[in-house]
Amino acid sequence: MNGDQAVQAEPAVLRAAFDVDDEGQNNGESALGWEAVHAFESAHEIVLPEPYRSFVAEIADGTFSGPPAYGLLPVAELPDDWGDDGQDRVLSKPFPLTTARMWEEDPDRAEDADEILEQVYDHGSIVLGTDGCAMNWHLVVAGPHRGHVWLITDVGAAPFGEQFGFTTGESGFAGWVRHWAANKPWYDTA
Repeated sequence: MNGDQAVQAEPAVLRAAFDVDDEGQNNGESALGWEAVHAFESAHEIVLPEPYRSFVAEIADGTFSGPPAYGLLPVAELPDDWGDDGQDRVLSKPFPLTTARMWEEDPDRAEDADEILEQVYDHGSIVLGTDGCAMNWHLVVAGPHRGHVWLITDVGAAPFGEQFGFTTGESGFAGWVRHWAANKPWYDTA
């Protein structure tokens, strides 16, 4: 997975998956444009991973159609059930996880577990959208898992991608979208 360069075929795949025509028309938000993407990146001291970066600049900044179930959020928004205003989020701080973690089954449930949980929600990722019931999809923008998509819920967090188990899908934003567009369940391994 290369989070710094878009593959030539990815824009067409993304347009088709989100039902966006060549003029940027769909049932969601229009593209941000490169000036707005650069301003967002500068304000948050990050560079969005490709092909998501090109997607929001040139194709659409959010859609009503999935993925996830309730559509793709605009780059700077949070789900309605987020719980706070998101002011503590620092996108430039590294996302703290590199392996799946179940909060309730954590054998090392230490006093700092709440602090780690807050970091998972607030640092190093943008929220792509929600499947409801506090099941949110994040795109990691800082740290060792930059470019990977994670499902973060109230019971745990897991990266999306075949190399992590749980699914046959390719990791990263484009792989996540292709998996959804093929009507495959998120967890499709035996």
